[in-house]
Amino acid sequence: MAYSQKTPREKIRIITRSSFFLLFILAPFLDIFRLDLTLGHFIIFGQPWTLGLESFQHGQGDASSAAITLLTRAFLPVMTFIIIIAIIIWKMGRIYCGWLCPHFSVVEIFNDMMLKYLGRVTLWEKASKKTRGALPWLLVFFSCALMAFVWAFSLLSYLLPPKELIPDLLQGDLGAGATRFLLVASTIFTLDFFFARHLFCKYGCAVGLFQSLIWMGNSKAMVVSFDKSRASLCQSCDRECDRACPMRLHTRSIKRAKFTCTQCGQCLNTCDEVQKDNPDGRIINWVTKEKAQAVDRNAPAFELSRIKKTS
Repeated sequence: MAYSQKTPREKIRIITRSSFFLLFILAPFLDIFRLDLTLGHFIIFGQPWTLGLESFQHGQGDASSAAITLLTRAFLPVMTFIIIIAIIIWKMGRIYCGWLCPHFSVVEIFNDMMLKYLGRVTLWEKASKKTRGALPWLLVFFSCALMAFVWAFSLLSYLLPPKELIPDLLQGDLGAGATRFLLVASTIFTLDFFFARHLFCKYGCAVGLFQSLIWMGNSKAMVVSFDKSRASLCQSCDRECDRACPMRLHTRSIKRAKFTCTQCGQCLNTCDEVQKDNPDGRIINWVTKEKAQAVDRNAPAFELSRIKKTS
């Protein structure tokens, strides 16, 4: 069963993730951020950014001034950024994944596409309908391949002058190194998008793992909570909240079983739709603080037993 109605929260999330995806693609071309290997330094908002150690490298200045420059131009800005991001993750979990991450945007795009044409979200699940002929499979595969090439070319534009890449690509004059990069990266991303999208998010993404570890350390962080007192209402629902989860998690389960939750809110949107005629609203909600601490303690028995069977 699929639900197409978009809640205000989901509409906002579509805007944020779409905007960030466009930023990911266009940032090098607009000189917002990139590492130019031909120049040997970063470009940030159109300006060259280096560690400021050029004079020291040429024998001018002393070690103490070089250390201060390194501290102020690299260490402090990076640490400040990490601390701010860590505080947000500590309170809200993998909010970057669900609301901004370009890869997770691709995960959801191809989840919807595979469900539409192949009757399943991933190749590892049983199809809800039979696929007639090879055309749907080819459509999905070549869409994955095309997106993979866009990703590979975008990553290459972060390393080489982007305004020169497009003419070189059209003229077939990228060079051996850039060509190998495109071929290898496109192949890897094609396999990722077609076979293992959410699996990469779960087990292969260092950024996602970093967020999950910080989030799990805060028992009062935002988490999806299940109202156990209304569990009887779930009997008329075929686990639609679980089916809606892009990460294929058990939505109503304990926090430990939702280690890779991206806070995308898809489960909430689905429960809103299922319970649209219920004056009390949905059965699952985001909670924080003391209510969040109760998520592990108050997990329903049927969810705990299912986790033990599938773990």
